[in-house]
Amino acid sequence: MVAGIELMVAAALCATCPPLNESLPPNLIQLGDDTGLPTEMPIDLEASVAGVDVDAPAETLETIIGKKLKVREMREWIVGKHLRIATLEDYPLSYTELLENGTRIGHGVSFQIIDFLKKKFNFTYEVFVPQDNIIGSPTDYDRSLIEMVNSSVVDLAAAFIPSLSDQRSFVYYSTTTLDEGEWIMVMQRPRESASGSGLLAPFEFWVWILILVSLLAVGPIIYVLIILRNRLTGDREQLPYSLGHCAWFVYGALMKQGSTLSPIADSTRLLFATWWIFITILTSFYTANLTAFLTLSRFTLPYNTVNDILTKNKHFVSMRGGGVEYAIRTTNESLSMLNRMIQNNYAVFSDETNDTYNLQNYVERNGYVFVRDRPAINIMLYQDYLYRKTISYTDEKIHCPFAMAKEPFLKKKRTFAYPIGSNLSQLFDPELLNLVESGIVKHLSAKDLPSAEICPQDLGGTERQLRNGDLMMTYYIMLAGFATALAVFSTELVFRYVNSRQEANKWARHGIGRSPNGQSVAPSRWLRGWRRLDSGHKQLLGASTHGQNVTPPPPYQSIFNGAGHGDALNRWRRPLGNGNGIGNGVLLGGDSDGGVRRLINGRDYMVFRSPNGQSQLVPVRSPSAALFQYTYTE
Repeated sequence: MVAGIELMVAAALCATCPPLNESLPPNLIQLGDDTGLPTEMPIDLEASVAGVDVDAPAETLETIIGKKLKVREMREWIVGKHLRIATLEDYPLSYTELLENGTRIGHGVSFQIIDFLKKKFNFTYEVFVPQDNIIGSPTDYDRSLIEMVNSSVVDLAAAFIPSLSDQRSFVYYSTTTLDEGEWIMVMQRPRESASGSGLLAPFEFWVWILILVSLLAVGPIIYVLIILRNRLTGDREQLPYSLGHCAWFVYGALMKQGSTLSPIADSTRLLFATWWIFITILTSFYTANLTAFLTLSRFTLPYNTVNDILTKNKHFVSMRGGGVEYAIRTTNESLSMLNRMIQNNYAVFSDETNDTYNLQNYVERNGYVFVRDRPAINIMLYQDYLYRKTISYTDEKIHCPFAMAKEPFLKKKRTFAYPIGSNLSQLFDPELLNLVESGIVKHLSAKDLPSAEICPQDLGGTERQLRNGDLMMTYYIMLAGFATALAVFSTELVFRYVNSRQEANKWARHGIGRSPNGQSVAPSRWLRGWRRLDSGHKQLLGASTHGQNVTPPPPYQSIFNGAGHGDALNRWRRPLGNGNGIGNGVLLGGDSDGGVRRLINGRDYMVFRSPNGQSQLVPVRSPSAALFQYTYTE
């Protein structure tokens, strides 16, 4: 491979230049090999190849010829010269090594190019780095690279320098673009895809919102339409369903539970059928998409573009004094909208040149997004992959804890830089162009990387297994259901207590609920069941003593059946009088065992004396007696 690279370089860069021949014919001119043309060529042919009209004025051809002669003079001048070259610590494109004797040696793609030029033009050089290892800007000028270039401390800057607008007034950028730099985001690999997982994954947020709205709205809509139809048509066969029944039908259809509602009218049936069809289609799509998301879904990252960083206020880190920082701080650059994130301390610019340290300290430990140019990102992730491969040979999740976004964070053309007024660009730029067009620069940037993508977004070799995160929504639904049931149960207890207190107060206002000695007692259960017999029956007594369980009266049959009622009726035998609230009723008959039949407020009762002296009433009429008996046999 090395031999092949040398052949490509040799083809792009001619290492021999013929001397100027003074004895050429007048219509021929000797050209330098940097043009790629024959060394002896007629002027009209040379002009046509150079893109100049052969019929153009003579001074145009003379200008071209003058440039060629100037380049030749510079080629002669630079031979044996010693150049001072500045660079940045920007692995792998440019970095340096300091030897024990204090000599600094340059490495990386930039100095591979410089070494090609060195062999081509036969010069020597020494390497310098700025004190702060920053590119520099009008507001960040001191101890920077552009300060060294602008003050002519060095003859050129050999680094992949992004072409920024504010720096153009301090340095002269090469006319040959080495590459279009792409800065990429690296972040922790999330446990699940940004597109979602689990039960909510098949539909996006607004679909779920509309489904919830439909669940809340369809029940009342069906209820209103049924009521409206009955009023307009006067139909008495189709009884209107209550709002609760309509709401439960909507929910039951979603859960595939069916319904006990059986509408008769055609319009009502169509309403019910429409909702069933809608739910059938919805659940079919949901089931199919859920299966796809859990097995075949494409993995996506939560932060893919600059807008994701901006809208989600995500912390990110980049190199101090690099292209990203100046693209953010400069008003007319593409990333100026992120300037407020610097003010709010969401952006960090690290002075550390070790990318592995930034990856571990900011990304792995603190969850930041690391923004770095693509060659450095690829090398960094590859080295991290090789290290983690020694920890676990088979577990791909351990090999690739980081993920790289596919969308570039920033794009900028990158070139060498010269002092303003320097002529080196006229000599070096054509050779740089040959290297770029032949693909040598691109090859040198990726020659230490494998051809396969390292740690892609979607780890295809990883089997998709359901995790607790996928089933978390089921847990939430279960907890929400139990919590709702508990809340409803607590509400029922509260309402039951409030209603019992209101009933007790109501009976207290009617003089019932107090014993003969004036103590408050709770009304007996069988008496409370008769509080609404009729409006005239307002003098029911029959309260139990305080803290004493009252035995209910004997069954209705035992009162009027002479045989078998003895023991049950003996407990209620007492002589009957006019006191204790019975009032004066019409005596209809008596019972030998102590009960007496009275007509009170137009109704027949059997009156017994309870053990505490109170009068107990037992209705005689069949409907009242049946209801009375049901109260104590339910």
